[in-house]
Amino acid sequence: MMPRSAVHDGLPPHAAGLRIGLLGGSFNPAHDGHRMASLTALRKLGLDQVWWLVTPGNPLKDNRALPALGQRMQAAAVVANHPQIVVTGVEARLGTRFTAQTLTALKARCSGARFVWLMGSDNLAQFHRWQNWRGIARLMPIGIIDRPGTTHRAMRSRAAVALGRWRLDESDGLLLATEDAPAWMFLHGRRSALSSTALRGR
Repeated sequence: MMPRSAVHDGLPPHAAGLRIGLLGGSFNPAHDGHRMASLTALRKLGLDQVWWLVTPGNPLKDNRALPALGQRMQAAAVVANHPQIVVTGVEARLGTRFTAQTLTALKARCSGARFVWLMGSDNLAQFHRWQNWRGIARLMPIGIIDRPGTTHRAMRSRAAVALGRWRLDESDGLLLATEDAPAWMFLHGRRSALSSTALRGR
């Protein structure tokens, strides 16, 4: 059976006013934790879609053993299996290497779309190590999805403290996509301990 998630090599269809969550990563491999986080964001933030931005390769990691982009995208679509989750390899088309560059390019090309950057609480814990992380926070609102074992470390992290004044309460989830950045929110829901690193190790 064909996956119900659309797959796009380039920029997915979009329109002004569309509320779109962006979840980036190598998806090597995609797993149910990615899907669970996306469904939480769709529900709690009132998003129209979540785009899985499958990166050609993490610039900070050794990518020699990384499966081909197209292979990871097709596998991700099977895992996602949801009409509101769209799998895209647009980052390769854009030629961007870092998250801030990718998000800047998407905003420029998708005028009027309401983007929310999505990431797990494990990423918030080390967000301050990302290139131009403060710039990312100024580009678009951010939704943080809780992950097991990282909640308290994430909320005590340098980035969480620095951005504390712009945190919105989870009860205002439907407002996040329309807020001016910086704005962010911590989302609770069903949690998955799955990780791509652990799955590769198996």
